[in-house]
Amino acid sequence: MMVIGTLLPVFLLVALSLAPQFMSLRSRFGGLAASGAGGAEPGPALQVDVLFYVVIALALPLRHADLVMVLLAWFFVLTRLFVSGLVPVAGERHQTSAVTAAALVLLAMWVYFALRIVTVL
Repeated sequence: MMVIGTLLPVFLLVALSLAPQFMSLRSRFGGLAASGAGGAEPGPALQVDVLFYVVIALALPLRHADLVMVLLAWFFVLTRLFVSGLVPVAGERHQTSAVTAAALVLLAMWVYFALRIVTVL
């Protein structure tokens, strides 16, 4: 089982999820002009992130966090980096593709996890 390899993308996604909140606090209380950069409302991206956290939280104690799960976790986090805008992309079309890729990777993680559970039973 690859606990550390599985948890590293989780830690990165937590930082990615919390960064906009701290940026909005900084702009609100730091005297900077709030020009639409802060105050992001939770939406579908947060729901997808929660599903990611749940599959990892289930895979670790059940000892199903193997190399495939780690690679899928890293790919999911990389696609979320594209979606968040931290990695510059050439337009909204590419961002839509990244959202779709993140959802497909998450689906693959859940299917892989479910198959691992079912085949053990």
